[in-house]
This record gives sequence, C-alpha cells and structure tokens, in this order.
Amino acid sequence: MTDTMVGRSMTRPEMREPTQWERLKSNRDWLGFWFMMPTAVLLGLFLAYPLFLGVWLSFTDTKIGRAGKFIGLENYDWLSDDKVFWLSVTNTLLYTVVASAAKFAIGLYLALLLNKHMPFKAIVRAIVLIPFIVPTVLSAIAFWWIYDSQFSILSWMLKKMGWISVNINFLGDPWNARWSTIFANVWRGIPFVAITLLAGLQTVSPALYEAATLDGATGWQRFRFITYPILTPIIAVVMTFSVLFTFTDFQLIWAMTRGGPVNATHLMATLSYQRAILGGNMGEGAAIATAMIPFLLAAVMVSWFGLQRRKWQQGVGND
Repeated sequence: MTDTMVGRSMTRPEMREPTQWERLKSNRDWLGFWFMMPTAVLLGLFLAYPLFLGVWLSFTDTKIGRAGKFIGLENYDWLSDDKVFWLSVTNTLLYTVVASAAKFAIGLYLALLLNKHMPFKAIVRAIVLIPFIVPTVLSAIAFWWIYDSQFSILSWMLKKMGWISVNINFLGDPWNARWSTIFANVWRGIPFVAITLLAGLQTVSPALYEAATLDGATGWQRFRFITYPILTPIIAVVMTFSVLFTFTDFQLIWAMTRGGPVNATHLMATLSYQRAILGGNMGEGAAIATAMIPFLLAAVMVSWFGLQRRKWQQGVGND
C-alpha cells in the first residue's frame, strides 16, 4: 500500500451541509409537532370535520332523508323570531352561570379542606370523586327518582319534618325544574373542580405560608395574597372546561326532563337535538348548534388570558 493510498484512506470525508428538510426533522422545537401529528389528524377527522360540516348544514335546508340546498342565513333569520330558541338561550346562560359559580365556590372549599391534614384523607378524596365517575345517565335517573312528584324522598323528609304539607313538584313547575337540574349538574361537576384545584394546591410551597404566618398574616390574607394568585392560571383553565361542559350539557337534561315542562329546561344543545334528529330538520338544528360557537369561543378566551397572566407572574413577556 503506497503512501498516497494511505493518505487517501485516512482523509476524513467532507461534511455535507444538511438540507432545510433535515434541519426541520432534527430541530428540537419541532419534535413535539411530529409527536402531535397523529393526534392532530384524529382530531381533525373526528372533531374539525364534523364542526365544519355542521356549520355548512346550518346554511342549508337539509332534512333527514333528503339532501338540502344552500339557503344562506334563512335558518338564522327564522331562529331570530323563534321564542323557544331565545328561551333556550336564556336557560343555557342561567344554567351555565349559576352552576359554574356554585361548582367553583364549593369545589374550591373542598380543595382547601382536602389539602389540610385530616384522618382518612385518601378515602375522603375517593368519595368526593364518586359523582364524577358515575355515568351521567345513571345520575340523571337517580335524580329523576329523587325529584319524583309522588315518591320523592326529599318531599317525604320535608313532610316528616313538618316543613311542607304536600309533595313538591320538582320537575313539573318551570322554575322548580330549572333549579333542580342546576343542582344535579352542580352535584356532578363539583369533583372535577375540587380535585383539579387540589392538585394545584399541592404545588404551593409550605414555606410561603410559614413566612406569611410569621409576618402576622391571617388565614384570609394568606389565601388572598398567596393561594389565589398562584391558583389563578389553574382556575382559569379548570373553569373554562367547567363552563364548556356545562354550556354543552345534554345527557343530564335530556334524561331528566326532555327540556320540559313547557320548554323551561331546554338548553341550546337539547333544542338542537330535538329539531335536528327528532324533528328531522337538520339545517335548523345545525344552526342552533352553530349559534353556540361564539359563547364557547368566549370561554376559551378566558383560559387564554389566564395563561397570559401566568406568564406575567413568572416574569416572562407576552411577545
């Protein structure tokens, strides 16, 4: 072997400049994107496509068994004069605001309680989760029996205590039905809020509370200046999901009241189902469902601003 051949064999190959595509594949910033692609495809197929299809149907006169044609805003113009639709909007807003506020207040209280040292804390946490893990339809049937006009255990207890003389018509009176369904939703949704906020409380350093106590801070001051600011981004996210779940609730209402009495508990979701599936008017039902989108976008914006505040707390710019 000559010196020339040895020199050639020992010469290192020239480094080739990576292409733009190779840089993209190896970029750490894009690693999460490649992992998320399969999930994004599934979400697009099963969520985005039905969403856009529903919006398109809202501009047509499609009925079950018959293809429709484009009619523009005619469905929305019809709904603007529909008293039942506006009643469902009012019911939905009342249902969402009252139930979400109650779930937040009670859930936060339970989270603060469960965060303290107490005996059998693990068992208590498991019990708190029961309303959330029970299937919605089973919960609705249970409350339907509790609210029964003849065999209600609540009416029986109140009569035994001498507070009432006749059974309460929980689901037969419009306002009684509204408050009864709201109570059922609150009972079911409290565990989600409580456990999520409890997880956030676990991240708060005990040293902060110890320092505040040494400075003479009261319990309310510790909550106001330590607990609440740290929990703010978590509260924003959990309440956004809570509002979304409540606003789009269907199973609980449909299993308990079917929107009655006299449409007093009809939500936008149940009315959309009634018009589109039971009534056969897919275009009108899709228009009602599409009308929910602005409210849902507003709830998502609440979460967005909550996350922005979290960046501010950490000293990170919003740019």
